[in-house]
Amino acid sequence: MGEPRIRQVSPHAGFLQKEPDFSLVLGGPLYQIYLRARLAQPPLRLLYRRLIGIPLICWLPLLLLSAFAGRLTSGVSVPFLLEPEVNVKFLLALPMLVAAEVAVHARIRKIVAQFPERGIIARRDQARFEKLISSEIRLRNSATVELILFILVLALGYWLWKANLSLTVSSLKASSWYSIYENGGMHLTAAGTYYALVSLTIFRFILLRWYFRLFVWYRFLWQVRGMPLHLNFYHPDRAGGLGFLSASLIAFTPVFVSQTMVLSAAIFTRILYQGEKLPAFTMEIAAALVFFALVAVLPLGFFAVQLDRMGRTAKIEFGALASHYVNDFRHKWVQGDIHTQERLLGSADVQSLADMADSYQVVSGIGLLPITKPTFIRMMVVIALPLLPLALTVIPLHEIVHRLFKFVF
Repeated sequence: MGEPRIRQVSPHAGFLQKEPDFSLVLGGPLYQIYLRARLAQPPLRLLYRRLIGIPLICWLPLLLLSAFAGRLTSGVSVPFLLEPEVNVKFLLALPMLVAAEVAVHARIRKIVAQFPERGIIARRDQARFEKLISSEIRLRNSATVELILFILVLALGYWLWKANLSLTVSSLKASSWYSIYENGGMHLTAAGTYYALVSLTIFRFILLRWYFRLFVWYRFLWQVRGMPLHLNFYHPDRAGGLGFLSASLIAFTPVFVSQTMVLSAAIFTRILYQGEKLPAFTMEIAAALVFFALVAVLPLGFFAVQLDRMGRTAKIEFGALASHYVNDFRHKWVQGDIHTQERLLGSADVQSLADMADSYQVVSGIGLLPITKPTFIRMMVVIALPLLPLALTVIPLHEIVHRLFKFVF
């Protein structure tokens, strides 16, 4: 297959009559369960029911079973209410994964609509574009895929968790609200069994389902980049008009924030109960942040070839135009080869020269990714925020406040 062609968009190329029916989160067996259980109304109304109902299914039985067994706040080395990881996972991270559906649904639909609205997808390619969207919707709705995901989290996820748990409990030789260490082995409590088979399965399935949705997004953008794209060489977003794609970073940010919440809580649990130090987790934290950044940015890199070729062409074209203009300006106002009664003071030529320089900055600023630096920084700061409380394990809160006070004042 040859490289996709790049053409400049005509000023009247927009033809979108209605917003494309594209959503990453609607459809699939889980969405149908939401509708039948009255946890949702089309498209994603009744969010409060899902925010309350799904976490309670995962967390409330653990609370009750731990209370009945006397392991709620005492009785074992790690009581239920005093373990940060499980409570953060189901009371904060899981609701955020659920709420992210509404944000992604609204933002991604508007992003997809920009391709035809800006004329990047021409009128004659509209049928192909709609066929592409239909293909992605069929994949998104696949019951087979969600069944495979469920089997993976139920079987493989449980096996990996139990294997890791056996190593941890055997090394610590301590009991918790979900496991009892006796006779040299580990035995799950009633709460632990529910946690392993139900709560963690639901959490992992919803999280893994998000990564499947991200795969659908990847696939969509990969196929779009193979179409004839009508990019505008001189668009002020310095991305040929594709700058709107940077909004996808903000759309997916809650998905990544929920995971840094869990990571932060898991690290704090190990610091609290296993005596480990925060510096020991530097590599894990760095690896997680790099991974999330790559997952968010990678699909936008699919357009790097087009943007690179467009940037080189635009510099050549605009460079030639600018040369002609500045030569004429020099002949007229510096060398005086052109006799004119026009006064330099107030002349539009000087302003046009400045405008030409500004326009060249736009052209020379075309990068390989349709992402603005402020958007990327904003995303990474928000993703990293749940990790900040870990600093309290190294520096006391009063010292942090004192240092901030001195820095500000």
